[in-house]
Amino acid sequence: MTPKPQRAGPLEPSYRGYAAWAARRRVPLGFAVSIAYLLLARPTPEYLAAGSIVAAAGLALRAWAAGCLEKSAKLATGGPYARTRNPLYLGSSLMGAGFAIAGRSLVMAVALTALLIFVYAPVIRREAEFLESRFGDDYRRYAAQVPLFLPRLGRVPVSSGCFQWSRYRKNHEYEAALGGAAGIAFLVLRMLHWIPGLL
Repeated sequence: MTPKPQRAGPLEPSYRGYAAWAARRRVPLGFAVSIAYLLLARPTPEYLAAGSIVAAAGLALRAWAAGCLEKSAKLATGGPYARTRNPLYLGSSLMGAGFAIAGRSLVMAVALTALLIFVYAPVIRREAEFLESRFGDDYRRYAAQVPLFLPRLGRVPVSSGCFQWSRYRKNHEYEAALGGAAGIAFLVLRMLHWIPGLL
């Protein structure tokens, strides 16, 4: 039996304003959290190795998603979008968790959770409204099948060939790769005590 498509509920006016504010502030807030993290990180070889694996998984997910995405031009439903409607945000969350582990930073873990709940959640909901308004029934059918954030597991129909390097470059996803590499390099230098920290 085919699930009945469900409309994404319209945002309340006050929540809509907050979601717009969160969308504008998510990058500056992310930078602020990153600066605090750089000052407080206390990596060790074991935590750095474990966290790097988690962060690399998040980076790989973001890269896959960016290579399948034509922003605002076409509804992305292939590749990782067959499992979650927001693989980019999920990948970012994995990267944040990985760096929190790598730096042994409780502050980063708390800040990441706060960003996810108070900033990214309303932005994700706002973007879902935008996609519904742009793609209509196509998006509603897609939303009825695919979770908003946490991925569905098991066998799912995944279209082949959606990834294109041209899309990856157009979406500037290489910037995330460079940022991730710079973050790991910083942690290595901090672990070797070549860069001082607050702790």
